[in-house]
Amino acid sequence: MGFETCGPNEAMVVAGCGHSRPLMVPGGRIWVWPVIQQLQRISLNTMTLQIHSKEVNTSKGVPISCIGIAQVKIQGQNQDMLANACMQFLGKTEQEIHNIALETLEGHQRAIMGNMTVEEIYQDRKKFAKQVFEVASSDLIQMGITVVSYTLKDITDNEGYLAALGKTRTAQVHRDAKIGEAESRRDAGIKEAIANQERLKVRYENDTEIAKAKRDYELKKAAYDIEVEAKRAESELAYDLQAAISKQAIKEAEMQIRVEERAKQIQVQDQEILRREKELTAQVKKPAEAEKYRLETIAEAERNKVILEAEAAAEAVRVKGEAEAFAIEAKATAEAEQMVKKADAWKEYQEAAMVDMVLATLPKVAAEVAAPLSNAKKVTMVTSGKGDVGAAKLTGEVLDVVAKLPLMVENLTGINISKAMKIKK
Repeated sequence: MGFETCGPNEAMVVAGCGHSRPLMVPGGRIWVWPVIQQLQRISLNTMTLQIHSKEVNTSKGVPISCIGIAQVKIQGQNQDMLANACMQFLGKTEQEIHNIALETLEGHQRAIMGNMTVEEIYQDRKKFAKQVFEVASSDLIQMGITVVSYTLKDITDNEGYLAALGKTRTAQVHRDAKIGEAESRRDAGIKEAIANQERLKVRYENDTEIAKAKRDYELKKAAYDIEVEAKRAESELAYDLQAAISKQAIKEAEMQIRVEERAKQIQVQDQEILRREKELTAQVKKPAEAEKYRLETIAEAERNKVILEAEAAAEAVRVKGEAEAFAIEAKATAEAEQMVKKADAWKEYQEAAMVDMVLATLPKVAAEVAAPLSNAKKVTMVTSGKGDVGAAKLTGEVLDVVAKLPLMVENLTGINISKAMKIKK
């Protein structure tokens, strides 16, 4: 059994036999049984943290760097916070605890910087420090660590933004000082003029002549003052006008630069469009035109082939027609010559014999006249509405041809068949 003590900047944690949960003793003494009990110590010293946050973008995108100084310590007087600290850091060195607290505070400091503008951080450091303190305290208290204090030590930037703010404020102060000085001079001049007027008024009441002279003098002086003030006003107006002209010229130059930049961008876009058009022409249009020409050439060849085949067929039909016409003509000539020879022969016969031959031939002639009709697949009859149509019309046509045969025989032979038939009877 041993007796252990610790100072006010340290806490002892005893665990083991005899304790249902670890016993925490901040700054005191306790009996510890060796082997069956374990003693651990945790530091309660205040730790100074120097928090560097470099190149953090604020709410408006301006990067700045901040250095904050924080004092933190493990809370030993509150048993719940001490228990949390023991669960988090027991067995760790003071440097390790220092690093954990530093990283936590640095994260909160960066987060608050990102939610504020440079002007808010620069002009109201107390507000920034208060926000970091409150946010970090609510987080670290869960670890058993208390934030004793936090101060924003320094703000810097690499873009010259803070220097520009200082110059702007200095210019405002100088401007206000000049305005105040001018107003003071104006008020002094007004008061002095009023005092002189009162003084002169008293004197002019005592001496009319002097008053007249003074009146003339004051009138001339007033005229001169008006002229001087007019020149001064013109000068101030010319200064303001020149300043406005200069600002306008600067704006016009900036606008011209933007126009030129836009024109360059348009030129680049036009060049890109031309490049794409050439690329599309090479990859799509030219192959398409070649394919079109190939198809047109094939189509033209097919068309010429069809035309040549049609012309050849037409020529064959024409030659065939001419041959058939020549054959018909030759046949007709031969038949005519044969008929003439037959007519000459028939003159030597008696009329009765010739009549018998004609009558024997008439059925064959009728058959030959009707033969084309029997071979026809389709017969189209056109009528005016007067007379027979259909089979009656065709039969009538055949009979008319047969009825004209005697006249034809008489014209060829000089024999009237009708009379010969009657004589025969």
